[in-house]
Amino acid sequence: MSCRVRRIHSLTDADIEGLAAVLFDCVEGGASVGFMQPYTLGQAVAWWRALAGDVEAGRRALLVAEDEHGIVGTVHLVLAMPDNQPHRADLCKMLVMRRARKQGVGAALMDAAEREARSLGKTLLVLDTASAEAERLYARMGWTRLGVVPGFALLPEGGLCDTTYFYRELV
Repeated sequence: MSCRVRRIHSLTDADIEGLAAVLFDCVEGGASVGFMQPYTLGQAVAWWRALAGDVEAGRRALLVAEDEHGIVGTVHLVLAMPDNQPHRADLCKMLVMRRARKQGVGAALMDAAEREARSLGKTLLVLDTASAEAERLYARMGWTRLGVVPGFALLPEGGLCDTTYFYRELV
């Protein structure tokens, strides 16, 4: 799949609609990304609208992957860290629509996020995931697996799931 990755500094209504569609698709597909079912597209729109201020203020670096139909994936870096951690960022909400998976979108987003973090002077990234598929991607891309916290979160339809933590030193 051919996709373009870009950073969004200010969310438009069209961006929010596209991002909400990605989030909704992932939650509907069972991704444990912080939301429970039943989950509506309206809830996804509201979540992205609430995040817009952090994006515009530079507290989060939001990246999107787009194909000819629009946004198919996203990831963001949480840049607002405590005073004793200015060198790091949390990578979160790595989301790819089901129709675009296993086509290089996730890898393109991860590469772009790492480049963006470096350009912002970050030397350490941390993430967590409840997805075995994502774990394989992160390992392939050189991230170091720290370990698993059992029963850390709930799946969207209920039931506990484990969470695996990774880090990446940017040199």
